[in-house]
Amino acid sequence: MTFEDWFTTEFNVRQEYINNLKGAERPPTNYAKALINGYDGNNTAPITFVPGKRYRLRVVCMSVNTWFKFRIPGHKMSIIEADGVESMPLEVDGLLMGPGQRYSAIVTAQDTMKFNYIYNITSYSRYITNLEKLQPIVYTGLIEYKNGAPTKNIPAPSDEQLKWPEEAELQAYDKQSRLPVDRRIELLVNRFTDIYNVPYSALGTTLYKSVLVPTLYTALSMGDLAANSSIYGPQTNAYVLKHLEVVEIVINNPAIEDHTFHFHGHNVQVIETGPYGTSNKTTVSHKVSGPWPMWRDTVQVRAFEFIRVRFRADNPGVWFLHCHLAVHMYTGLAVVLIEAPDVLQQRQTVPEAMVEMCKRQNIPTQGNGAGNPGFDMSGLPPAVYPPS
Repeated sequence: MTFEDWFTTEFNVRQEYINNLKGAERPPTNYAKALINGYDGNNTAPITFVPGKRYRLRVVCMSVNTWFKFRIPGHKMSIIEADGVESMPLEVDGLLMGPGQRYSAIVTAQDTMKFNYIYNITSYSRYITNLEKLQPIVYTGLIEYKNGAPTKNIPAPSDEQLKWPEEAELQAYDKQSRLPVDRRIELLVNRFTDIYNVPYSALGTTLYKSVLVPTLYTALSMGDLAANSSIYGPQTNAYVLKHLEVVEIVINNPAIEDHTFHFHGHNVQVIETGPYGTSNKTTVSHKVSGPWPMWRDTVQVRAFEFIRVRFRADNPGVWFLHCHLAVHMYTGLAVVLIEAPDVLQQRQTVPEAMVEMCKRQNIPTQGNGAGNPGFDMSGLPPAVYPPS
């Protein structure tokens, strides 16, 4: 099953809207609806169940800004995979999914064709302050045991009464223990507004922006200096990692917005989640992983929450760590992990076709972030820092 947000305007129109967004103009009138399995909301074709059979539902949240809650009243789900990694079974009432997340769940059909059932999909988001006026949106579809059978009416409990998966609750099927930590990086979702009251979020001290030289080319062309994070430009929020060190990253979110963060190049062990900051609007529970933390590549960090993850730097390269919400990614909520540049220089060569493509676009392929030797960053547009 696939869940998507569906906008009624082209991206360039929405991009212009974001660029010129004023506080008084929110929320947008073209706020996204949803596509379920590629169809408009409630128009999705029925899902056929045969009594007594067990089904693996592969559920993919393909949205760019929207969360989805999915459940089938009258049926339990047992999660067996997240983001392509097998897990120990975890029984839940439904799936809570942020942009970019994936799950597989086993659902056992009822043993009779006497009734059909209605599944529920709720979409919502917090990326714009006043979205409460437009959400949540609830979609329904049919679990069909028999054509024409009556639909069983099941009272709807509140979300608080239902069991949803927690990031630190899943256990990995491979039963790998927690990695021992060599280095710790702490990142803060730093939310601020400009003079027009437009909200931005930085993952640290600066908004991520592309520099003049693609960061991979800088890592490959700068020799020993590639181990110095400053040569990539402050806009990249670069962190240089040593080969094979175990890195623990803590992401703290002290604001009302939810995020999903996507790790390129690695699955990460989810070690712990818990409250961060203070709020009278939301309650965050504290969860510590069991003995075999789950591996995944996209994690939720909800409002006023922190998450602690770990991975081994065994994949030399230039890897993006970014919020999966398009509106946040576009405005700069990201950092870059420069992993083992010394090993990368020994192993990696860029295809000539890639170099030629850059040349045709007048994109330099050597030098620091500004295209210069050493630490000379002249010509690089200034970084954008949140106000202190």
